[in-house]
Amino acid sequence: MADRKEEGLSALGGKTVYSKAYTPEVLEAFTNLNRDLDYWVKFNCPEFTALCPITGQPDFAEIVISYIPDVKMVESKSLKLYLHSFRNHGSFHEDCVNTILKDLRKLMDPKYIEVTGLFVPRGGISIHPYANWGRPLTKFEALAAQRFAAHQ
Repeated sequence: MADRKEEGLSALGGKTVYSKAYTPEVLEAFTNLNRDLDYWVKFNCPEFTALCPITGQPDFAEIVISYIPDVKMVESKSLKLYLHSFRNHGSFHEDCVNTILKDLRKLMDPKYIEVTGLFVPRGGISIHPYANWGRPLTKFEALAAQRFAAHQ
């Protein structure tokens, strides 16, 4: 853990303080020690909540994030704090998924990333938005197109 502290990580090992507002600034990254390899990292957050921006009612979802890292990787506790920051934030389901993808791209610049939101039904309809991105002009751009086309 001392090595990670040298990378400027503050959430890891510290007291957990939850934000009451959307806070992308809590996201932290560390150096990928296996940059020579392509491999998947997958996070599953089964207790994600955000607020409907119209009614203020809570929306519940399972958020699944999968990515292929390059130089940087997201630190998991900071990701937990970040996802928790949506709890009192008014945002449509599709916006939540795309915001998460954009914020993680900005933080890490991964080779490939995808985010899926499995939102619990409201009014008898469930919404499962999916967004992905692959680095342009690489095999990961082709992977993004392939996975997007095959997504159900």
